Amino acid sequence: MMEEKQEAGAPDKIKPPTEPEESGELETRIKKYLRGDGANLEALRDKKLRGQLTVREKLYGKSAEAAAKAEKWLMPSEGGYLEAEGIEKTSRIRQESIAREVDISSSRNQYDIVLPDLGPYTLDFTSSGRYMAAAGRKGHLAIVDMKNLSLIKEIQVRETVRDVVFLHNELFFAAAQKKYPYIYNREGIELHCLKEHGAVLKLQFLKNHFLLASINKSSQLHYQDVTTGLMVGNFRTGLGRTDVMQVNSFNGVVALGHSGGTVTMWKPTTSAPLVKMLCHRGPISALAFHPNGHIMATSGKERKIKIWDLRKFEVLQTLPGHANTLDFSQKGLLAAATGSFVQISGNFSESQSYSRYMTHSMAKGYQINKLLFRPYEDVLGIAHSMGWSSILIPGSGEPNFDSWVANPFETSKQRREKEVRSLLDKLPPETIMLDPSKIGTVKPPSRKQKPTKQERESEMEAAVAAVKDMPMKKKTKGRSKPSKSAKKKQEIIAKTKRPFLEQQTKEEEALSRKKQKMSEEAELPKSLQRFARKKAT
Repeated sequence: MMEEKQEAGAPDKIKPPTEPEESGELETRIKKYLRGDGANLEALRDKKLRGQLTVREKLYGKSAEAAAKAEKWLMPSEGGYLEAEGIEKTSRIRQESIAREVDISSSRNQYDIVLPDLGPYTLDFTSSGRYMAAAGRKGHLAIVDMKNLSLIKEIQVRETVRDVVFLHNELFFAAAQKKYPYIYNREGIELHCLKEHGAVLKLQFLKNHFLLASINKSSQLHYQDVTTGLMVGNFRTGLGRTDVMQVNSFNGVVALGHSGGTVTMWKPTTSAPLVKMLCHRGPISALAFHPNGHIMATSGKERKIKIWDLRKFEVLQTLPGHANTLDFSQKGLLAAATGSFVQISGNFSESQSYSRYMTHSMAKGYQINKLLFRPYEDVLGIAHSMGWSSILIPGSGEPNFDSWVANPFETSKQRREKEVRSLLDKLPPETIMLDPSKIGTVKPPSRKQKPTKQERESEMEAAVAAVKDMPMKKKTKGRSKPSKSAKKKQEIIAKTKRPFLEQQTKEEEALSRKKQKMSEEAELPKSLQRFARKKAT
């Protein structure tokens, strides 16, 4: 029998993981997808219920196992963050140090495009993060392929450009120019001039509804369907001029920040705001929504950044500092910038508290206009007064993309199929609401209104008339005499009237108590009630 001899100094062969290791890894993944602890079936006496719950628990286990296996093979990449050793802080790690440690393809995402004669700039990414649109205030528009950093098209419109936004894909984009917003195609050809919008300050696109939303100088909010060209909504906010506008991707609600410190939330089917909340004591300078749709960050001129829970409309945390622009990444990192300084905060604990994660300072004199995280990449785009820049933020992007949702490597054929599919799945404007989970549910029956006095009297008269017309049963031994029959009928009528009269008495007593309480409270103003003589008990 021949024996294999391993030479001295030769590396050991890489052994595949054993079955116990694979099963242990699978169990930890399954626990993540299980819906809590299972029901205690042994304590149940009902055999039918026990059998039904047993089948359901098995179904939950199978679905968790399938999700764990899919995560292992379909989501191979894992996100990572900067980790400090000892007393070192991640906020002190500079971009130069990160560039020395990352691979060549990642280091290419660190660059500065300097165009001082055409700024300040603003930018926008497609949903896949493959393409970027940049717009300079002095009329410069450019489309850039971020995969190989190649310029696809650039044009000079020779007038002021305030904002730019991509439509449903990279083939079309809208630019808010001096008088009107315009829609261009990828080749820079003007397709539409949207004169009904007026002089627009900010643009947003609702990709699930194919709606282009804009706010103009006259504080008018417009919604236009880009598939049919119809103006879905046109509302005057009545709260003054603003250029702070953001859409919540979770429910399609558009939020506006106003100079009075309020944030209003709108949908295209109602002329009044869904929510009007006072967030700051000074003007709102920036706002942003978390990808899960339940958290909102706002910044005010009084140098405070607040994190809000939109399910309760409560403040979760207040951070010191001022921000001209805010943005959440796909993994929940919050970027804030003022002047030439950028700060990234992260929520790394279960207590929903954001702490400083990274910082970055631009060259002196650069005034940052907009921050935007690039989807599916650990990259933060910075538009400033001298052009635009890109820095690396480890852990900001989603490491695994779904090709059915956003594919950075899609071909032209896949893009056409996706466009047709998204048009077929287009949602109507009526589906925009604060809680989209209510769509498809049955509306609960409304509480019955209290009947009026006339309705109650007519109902009582109808009941009495029905009793009077009821024939009396004939009885023997003198019990069917006219006097006894009349007396019996009077008792039946009184018994029929009793519940109506009792209800009327209760309502009158409640009304008198309410009037008495109101009169006692109205006797003295609140500031003088402490001087009133207390009643003896």
